[in-house]
Amino acid sequence: MSAPPTQKPPRRGLESFAFRDFRRYQLARVAVILGAEAQAVAVAWQVYSITHRALDLGYTGLALFLPGLLFLLPAGHVADRFDRRQIILFCYSLQIICTGILVTLTRAGVHTVLPIYAVLFFIGPASSALIPHLVPEKHFVNAVTWGGAIFQFSNTVGPAVGGLLFTFPLARFVPDTRLQGAGIVYVFTLATLGWFLVLVGSLRVRPGRMEYRSASLRVVLAGFRYVFHMPMLLGSFSLDLFVVLLGGAVALMPIFAQEILHTGPRGLGMLRAAPAVGALCTSLVMARFPLHRKAGVRLFVCTALFGAATIVFGLSRSLWLSLAALAITGAADMISVIIRGSLLQLATPPEMRGRVSAVNSLFVGASNELGEFESGLTAHLLGAVRATIYGGVGSLIVAGVWSGLFPDLRRADELASAALLARSNSDPEPSPQPASLT
Repeated sequence: MSAPPTQKPPRRGLESFAFRDFRRYQLARVAVILGAEAQAVAVAWQVYSITHRALDLGYTGLALFLPGLLFLLPAGHVADRFDRRQIILFCYSLQIICTGILVTLTRAGVHTVLPIYAVLFFIGPASSALIPHLVPEKHFVNAVTWGGAIFQFSNTVGPAVGGLLFTFPLARFVPDTRLQGAGIVYVFTLATLGWFLVLVGSLRVRPGRMEYRSASLRVVLAGFRYVFHMPMLLGSFSLDLFVVLLGGAVALMPIFAQEILHTGPRGLGMLRAAPAVGALCTSLVMARFPLHRKAGVRLFVCTALFGAATIVFGLSRSLWLSLAALAITGAADMISVIIRGSLLQLATPPEMRGRVSAVNSLFVGASNELGEFESGLTAHLLGAVRATIYGGVGSLIVAGVWSGLFPDLRRADELASAALLARSNSDPEPSPQPASLT
């Protein structure tokens, strides 16, 4: 990692930004998340405009989840065996091709959702395993917090940009009328992906090989074995899986925007951005005043708050009340994300982080993308309002049950590697010594 350019100590709460690669990596993330969130709004509105069925919105999540189910675990082994920066560049180059196909489909006036699903199948690589190489361990919680803040800032702006581009009269600037609406959003996403590749390509960090064993089923599944031998990791991953699987209402927002709150694409952008607004405000506060104690208790309290706010959103008929409820879900989830992200990286040895991150991504993908399918299916059967309310109730139940099933997670106190590993009740399979970074 690159050293700070001067000896002047950074301001409290800004320690991670003293490192050049961290700054560039976060600028790259801003660009790519802006594009991805704007694209998600365009895809959701385009799919719903074609079919007007909640179930088809759910299928978009299923199309995003299936590739993770098939490829994430082998990808985790690849991330431990090769330069993770090069893997990220390859994955996002593939995303450029996918977004280019979406532009082509829109210009051709696609009237069926099947080609859109086919493109979504190839979208969704993760890059979190690179973060520990950008800052020293003593600044890692600060880096996770700022990474979350930047992610949420992009999540706040991205959906709004998508909604504005979708509805803004661009005929003067874009003479090709076939690109109006979703098409111009996809062009914007292409530009952000290109900027991401430029910035990541300029990073000086070169993670060396950390796993020396060749690919085998045992090596690929080592991340699963490690997680299942670490109750805190298993509890935090599965808690997020079931809570978001039940309580996530993102896939149903086009229905709430059009049929319940009677807004339009701009209102959809506001609804998509509201959780990120709450999360962004929370992460900025936590960067200045980080968590020091009672991490496990705070995790479960925030999970219960997420479920309660989801119920309020399902009952609301006011746009502003709905936005406030979604902002609370984002704030609660942000604290959970910081705790889970710190647990993952600090309780995992460097040579295992790629595979353990892949397992986490599989859980996150199941909770988000598969959760969108679950939301679409239950909304198809019960209606969007009932599906959302029942999901919030389910999240509250899961929070209570998990606090009893995983007492080590509930009693987790300080976010430090030594403290977390000491609390482990098992001795996971030893891994080979990590290689030095060049």
